[in-house]
Amino acid sequence: MKITVIGRKCTIRDSFKEHAEKKLSKVERFFDNEAEAKVTATVEKSCQIVELTVATKGMYFRAEESAQNMNEALDDCVDSIIRQIRRNKTRLEKKLRTGSLDDALAEVNAVDEEVDFEVVRTKAVTVKPQSIDEAILQMNLLGHLFYLFRNSETDAINVVYKRNDGGYGVIIPEEE
Repeated sequence: MKITVIGRKCTIRDSFKEHAEKKLSKVERFFDNEAEAKVTATVEKSCQIVELTVATKGMYFRAEESAQNMNEALDDCVDSIIRQIRRNKTRLEKKLRTGSLDDALAEVNAVDEEVDFEVVRTKAVTVKPQSIDEAILQMNLLGHLFYLFRNSETDAINVVYKRNDGGYGVIIPEEE
């Protein structure tokens, strides 16, 4: 597993890097050698935040924790990633066995008001072919409310999203 440690608003000490490598060896057993782990540590006034992202074969596992000590936050992140892997592996296997995930279609209404919007961040994403089940799993692993993917059945770009009622929706583009 390739491990990258980045510090924001701080300089990362060698002891933290060694601790990160030691703790990520627990997660490494779940993945092959192609997996990449990115540890980002940020120092704020009242706490220290560690964000851990593990990427492998198009799947991303992400955790973010804060604590008084960077090592404690890292330990919490690793524990969170292990819980995610175990919980979602079981869920995905269960869904694939039963095949009972209903596709919900959603319509997006245009806003009539003219408002000046400020784009504060632009992010490039790799769009890989996935089933709707895999896209929902990936969205949950990232902790996001929506996820953009290429539908492996239709080869079209789709978006899955978490609905307020607890269900999931799929946005499918239509040509005019």
